[in-house]
Amino acid sequence: MPDVLHEISGISFYKGKKDILYAEQDEEGKLFWLHLGDKKAEHVKFGKKGDYEDVAILNDQVIMLRSDGVLFSFPLSEIHQEEISDAKEWDGVLPAGEFEGLYADNSQLYVLCKHCQDDETTKSITAYMLSMQADGSFKQNGSATISVKTIEKLTGEDKFKFHPSAFTKNPNTGQWFIVSAVNKMLVIADKDWTVKEVYRLDPTKFHQPEGIAFDKDNNLYISNEGDDLSPGNVLKFVFKKD
Repeated sequence: MPDVLHEISGISFYKGKKDILYAEQDEEGKLFWLHLGDKKAEHVKFGKKGDYEDVAILNDQVIMLRSDGVLFSFPLSEIHQEEISDAKEWDGVLPAGEFEGLYADNSQLYVLCKHCQDDETTKSITAYMLSMQADGSFKQNGSATISVKTIEKLTGEDKFKFHPSAFTKNPNTGQWFIVSAVNKMLVIADKDWTVKEVYRLDPTKFHQPEGIAFDKDNNLYISNEGDDLSPGNVLKFVFKKD
């Protein structure tokens, strides 16, 4: 990634189109976009500096997630301006906690908690479902739990705590792909959020996995923040039919 995305966090595609990758980094209130392989990224400022963790596009609106659960939204059509002057801020939609994962699909927004007061992270974590209202606001309309005990059993570890950093849905199977930078782990759950598979991630390849997305061809992308010796990157895993 270009230097400006050294701390790349969330990534997303518009309707799964892989020609442009949308991204953010966790220090500035800016949306970035580029063609994969570009040496420079374009950007637009939408808000103040803050700990932004993920990005999604829903109903042609860019949705940005701050770590405290506050959401920001603005039209995708306005990103070529110098600055978004009327980005909307949505507070109080989610419970108190720390959030890092955001995903949008079929007029529904999903937010995954990294550590919330409602959760005991040795037992379960919660995904919240939000519907977009006519005025662009969000209303919670459901939730689901992911069993940390099941992850613990599959890894063979005791006293295990799971802290997800990003998640996405496989467009072909409906499975949830959940990545954790802290645990260096990829967890796959079925469409009902039941954990089915757990994979360890090689820390030499996945320095700090903070973003994950599929394109419409079912290729998988995982973004990693850089460190003192290497830049941020996006790793692409090409889908191959059996």
